[in-house]
Amino acid sequence: MTRKADFDIDPLFLERWSPRAMSGQPVAEADLRRLFEAARWAPSSGNSQPWRFVYARAGTSDFDRFFGLLAQGNRPWCARAGALILLAARTVNDQGKPMPSASFDTGAAWMALALQGTKMGLVVHAMGGFDAERSKVEVGLPPEVVPCCMIAVGQPGSVEDLPEPYRSREQPNDRKPQATFVSEGKYTTGS
Repeated sequence: MTRKADFDIDPLFLERWSPRAMSGQPVAEADLRRLFEAARWAPSSGNSQPWRFVYARAGTSDFDRFFGLLAQGNRPWCARAGALILLAARTVNDQGKPMPSASFDTGAAWMALALQGTKMGLVVHAMGGFDAERSKVEVGLPPEVVPCCMIAVGQPGSVEDLPEPYRSREQPNDRKPQATFVSEGKYTTGS
């Protein structure tokens, strides 16, 4: 499938998608640091920077622990990830007051990381299929830090190494048209 924007945008947005085929090679520490640096510069309310990343590289006991947090449906393709990352959001500020935009800001950090990974030629795939409650214990999150997603990162691999049904789905998908999510003046786009 060739993705096509309805309006003129930077091609990077069309190039970014969530493949699953990875080589199994560990991601270099320097490459992970570049991803986290991109996330560091994401916008945030009051410059609160609530995003928190905890990672494990392939071939380590930490990776095995992180892998054990994944839902069964994500394990077959994540087995060849070069790193697994838990992304979480700190929900209170230094004074203990709630930060209502924490998840919004953390999503911006995810997008910055994803776009940087695309520029670097890496597979970067976020997923909600993981044991969020157990992840709090496994990585030692304090109560005010809430897990948002797991991210698999790796060097691109061969589609043929993916088991079905992942192999047949290994292509960029399309997006709904703007009319389904954009309204002027009053909400009119449905539920």
